Amino acid sequence: MGKGAETRERILEHATRMASRHGLAGLTVAGLAGELGLSKSGLFAHFGSKDALQIQVLEAAVQRFRDTVVRPALKAPRGRPRLTALFERWLAWGNDEAMPGGCIFVAAAIELDDQPGAPRDFLVATQKEWIATLVKAAQLGVEVGHFRKDLDAEQLAFELYGLLLGY
Repeated sequence: MGKGAETRERILEHATRMASRHGLAGLTVAGLAGELGLSKSGLFAHFGSKDALQIQVLEAAVQRFRDTVVRPALKAPRGRPRLTALFERWLAWGNDEAMPGGCIFVAAAIELDDQPGAPRDFLVATQKEWIATLVKAAQLGVEVGHFRKDLDAEQLAFELYGLLLGY
């Protein structure tokens, strides 16, 4: 990895922690540059705009979420064990010390709810993908006999999401 790519990774890691604590709106080029000891123009050169920075922070968080929550949970047997692993890892994600303000996606969902634009569109697509993962895990649970045949998998995914929000 070259120096530019290393700097970009360092910026994204720090920006993700900042966004977890202060929200995406609290993620400013000036604040981020100051905390990292970079010039604003140097930092801006990596991203081009605040929207691009926000999207790339969300993309980095999604990748980390997939690596720490989804992929390991998918190794669990289909059905209840996999759905349990997904949910437990999801809860742990919100308590991860790398995210000092909690789940960046929950915070961003609240923050971007009434803010049209590319960051919100990206977040909505990400949330739909996650809900679809939970629905699929529940459907597989029905197929292997861990859940009733008449289980509403979409409702279960919605309720699991609600439990996490309440948590």
